[in-house]
Amino acid sequence: MKNNRQELKEWIITILTAIVLVIVIRTFILDSRVVPTPSMVPTIEPWDRLFVEKVTHRFKGLERGEVIVFVPPEQSRLKDDLIKRLIALPGDTVEIKGGKVYVNDEPLDEPYLAEPMHYEYPLIQVPEGKIFVLGDNRNRSYDSHEWGFADLESVKGKALFTYWPLNRMKYWK
Repeated sequence: MKNNRQELKEWIITILTAIVLVIVIRTFILDSRVVPTPSMVPTIEPWDRLFVEKVTHRFKGLERGEVIVFVPPEQSRLKDDLIKRLIALPGDTVEIKGGKVYVNDEPLDEPYLAEPMHYEYPLIQVPEGKIFVLGDNRNRSYDSHEWGFADLESVKGKALFTYWPLNRMKYWK
């Protein structure tokens, strides 16, 4: 009888420890996201599932070109977190002309795009504390070219890798 109680106690402790670990990991380190829209096609297809790493950007900062998850700005009138490509950082200049994005007067090399943009965006400097983001499906993405800048502090993490579906598994730099 005593062994059964001891074994039950060990099981309960193990299960509670696992639950606490999952909560800590999902809250502070790694989260899973589903992408419900085509705004990042062809890089991320609708209903792809990916892991988002939440730690390193707080210590190492962000780099242009990374795929990030962030809280949308108020002016977007969106509620759910967004997944977009980081195009420009605070202090950078951005311009879209002739189907190309220019950051600091240099055209971006964007091999991940399926088609050129069908819109223009005037030369503008990204304010301190802000970022400029675009979806890879440029002509069908609701992003900074529509609602302006997002807050740098709103970034929750960087895409780490796509894990589902298996045939689209991909590690992100």
